[in-house]
Amino acid sequence: MREMSLFPRFVLTILLVLALPAWGGSIAIVLSEPGGMYAEFSGTLEDALTGTNWSVSSTLQAEMLTQFPGPTDLIVTVGSEALRKTLGKGDGTPIIATLLPRQSYEKILAEYRPRPGRTTAIYLDQPAARQAAFLNHLLPGPKRIGMLFSSETKNLADKYRTAYSNAGQKFDSEEIDSESALLPTLNSMLGHATVLVAIPDSNIYRRNNIKAILITAFRYQRPVVAYSPSFVNAGALAALYTTPSQIARQTADMIVSHATSLGAPTAPSQFAIAINGNVAQSLNLNVPDEATIRRAMLSDKETR
Repeated sequence: MREMSLFPRFVLTILLVLALPAWGGSIAIVLSEPGGMYAEFSGTLEDALTGTNWSVSSTLQAEMLTQFPGPTDLIVTVGSEALRKTLGKGDGTPIIATLLPRQSYEKILAEYRPRPGRTTAIYLDQPAARQAAFLNHLLPGPKRIGMLFSSETKNLADKYRTAYSNAGQKFDSEEIDSESALLPTLNSMLGHATVLVAIPDSNIYRRNNIKAILITAFRYQRPVVAYSPSFVNAGALAALYTTPSQIARQTADMIVSHATSLGAPTAPSQFAIAINGNVAQSLNLNVPDEATIRRAMLSDKETR
């Protein structure tokens, strides 16, 4: 009888535990710059956290960062400069770094050496398998992919080589060791590569040389597939990328699901597509529209 009387109490205890709200807290957002994609990210993150036990207590500009007002349980940095400034403060609060390439994240961590488990990130870089699938849907048929790496991204070459090989494509890569070597190396590569794929690498793709890269590729009648809509607007054929709002929603999901128990850095879970129709016409390419490619990619489970 005594055991039976304890059973209802046990069930009640379990129900009470399940009814307890998920752990929450306050979040400080640090922006690399005001406005633009940074403001888009912060606004979407706040909206996505509405109705949860997490709330944004402050939104700060990196260049004006002195200290975090009030108690802060978690910091979300937006952009490379925001992460650099935040780590420079020496605060021990957990950090989720967003809107930055893997290259930048790893370089900043090597510089500041935060304690293990204090930081994680959602990279801008697309998974290699997703990018390879995108190329196959954008430009069906056999291709020879050309990709440039610097000293800070060359460790990714094997990953891309494997992804494109698995997708049935040939892969060529070259390492750029100086700015003066960029155009000679690019000319050499475009002599045999049929597509130039650009990945986030600030040592190679800079505002002051993107125009020269695009002009060189057009001279060879080679399409450039890039990683941002601004690159497409400048003259690339297409881009596979993730919007600030998509990364903000992924950040909110990470916070609600894991709180301050930070896991390993991860690639973006969602993606968007941009295509420059004028460039496609100039290169005599008949490419599907964004919606068609997106539907095809979403049907491929491994590239979602």
